[in-house]
Amino acid sequence: MLESGMKAVVLTEPCEAEEMKLAEMSMPEAKPGWVLIKVRAFGINHSEVLLRQFEVAQPYINKPIVPGIECVGEVIDPSDSRFKKGQRVMALMGGMGRSFNGSYAEYALLPARIVFAVDSALSWDELAAIPETYYTAYGSLAISLQLAVGDLLLVRGGTSTVGLAAIQLAKAIGAKVVATTRSEKKSVMLKDYGADDAILEGDDFRSRFLEKYPAGANKVLELIGASTLRESLRLTALHGIVCHTGLLGGVFGMKNFDPIKEIPSGTYLTGFYSNYPTQAQITAMMCLIEQSNIHPIIARQFTLDHIAEAHRLAEQRSQIGKIVVTV
Repeated sequence: MLESGMKAVVLTEPCEAEEMKLAEMSMPEAKPGWVLIKVRAFGINHSEVLLRQFEVAQPYINKPIVPGIECVGEVIDPSDSRFKKGQRVMALMGGMGRSFNGSYAEYALLPARIVFAVDSALSWDELAAIPETYYTAYGSLAISLQLAVGDLLLVRGGTSTVGLAAIQLAKAIGAKVVATTRSEKKSVMLKDYGADDAILEGDDFRSRFLEKYPAGANKVLELIGASTLRESLRLTALHGIVCHTGLLGGVFGMKNFDPIKEIPSGTYLTGFYSNYPTQAQITAMMCLIEQSNIHPIIARQFTLDHIAEAHRLAEQRSQIGKIVVTV
């Protein structure tokens, strides 16, 4: 018999990390098209920090709201879905934690379309580091960049959580990986995590990259964003692809961008948006992770009652790897 109540983080207005508290709320009831999940763990994402800091005030956020755009756990009530009670699943995106309550809770009622079966020997902690981060990296590489054995992949923003995941997955696929960072210390770490080469961002980056790789990279994962996209396009080999996935540089658009003049002839520009995963994509990603013995990089682990501390760390954006919260 399920309990009638549960603990959750609930936001109604912008607040500081220290103001995040656990509250008692009613247990959600299963309904057609939705799946009730016992949340075992979830990862912290920068978008959730932004939600707490200011976005929750926007009218399109369905308040009060339980944050959290991803989680892993067990099916408690499958309703009319394809799932079975007790099945291991992950859930991500699709309005989670914004249009309807998300994962910062003991239980989550989620649309069946954003819930995916997982068959994995990884612990709950490791699984929690995968959904949004690794799917974003996997989708960028496999779907948008069509990464293949022997490709030279440039990852701009390599020490981000998505960047580190991309390095691991790209090496598993069989590509050569060059990753970038602004820190000399972190450049050594990038090689420890699998990058074949690490180059510092900054002045004369283009000339320094082309000195080493005069033909350019045939695949570029752009995680810094609009502030470096023009340069990335000029670092791409003939018939190469640039995938714009991240916004680490804090620039959200490009003024006076002329695609005809600024996308070199024979170079392809695409992007990746992680809002619409499919079971087939999640299964393929998990198979690659399992077969390649990839273990997600976890920066710190917290319990749900230490959510404020977890958010303070996420706010600093200084950690290497994913911040994971167990429930």
